[in-house]
Amino acid sequence: MSFKLKKGFTLIELLIVIAILGTLAVVVLIALNPVQQLARTRDAGRRSTVSQLGHAVEANATSRNGVYLTPAATWVTALVTAGEIATAPQNPTYSAPGGAANCATNAQNGFCYNAYGAPLTRAIVYARLESAAENSKCPTAGNAAWAVYSTANSGGGILCTGGAEPGDPGATGYSGANWIQ
Repeated sequence: MSFKLKKGFTLIELLIVIAILGTLAVVVLIALNPVQQLARTRDAGRRSTVSQLGHAVEANATSRNGVYLTPAATWVTALVTAGEIATAPQNPTYSAPGGAANCATNAQNGFCYNAYGAPLTRAIVYARLESAAENSKCPTAGNAAWAVYSTANSGGGILCTGGAEPGDPGATGYSGANWIQ
């Protein structure tokens, strides 16, 4: 008696393996949430750029005897002209959570600036963060997360607001539960 050995897989076995792999692929895609991953990537870029612009604003104030730039819609251009930065950065556009705009006060290329005091002795550079991961860092639900560089704090962090743009950090800078470094 001679027996022939069958080599290969049956059609049913192949279909079962394909179904299992398809299910695993869907589970992985849902777990990774590519939209939120892209939002987190853009937020990392925003935080880095806000910090760089904040350092440039401080360097510019140093050359102007400690007086910060007058708030205007061309503040980034003024930093380029002064030689503090080589080129004007671009903030990726998006619709922030709840459909809110990124920022409006002295906005240039999607980044905002404001200065306070008389003379202008402190300044902030900021941009709205969009990812759920960054916004969930805010202690109060519904608060908006902003990447902020505050000269009064001598550094950057995340400021949580009720949706309004960041305001005057005061002479001692931002503090409390809504200021996350």
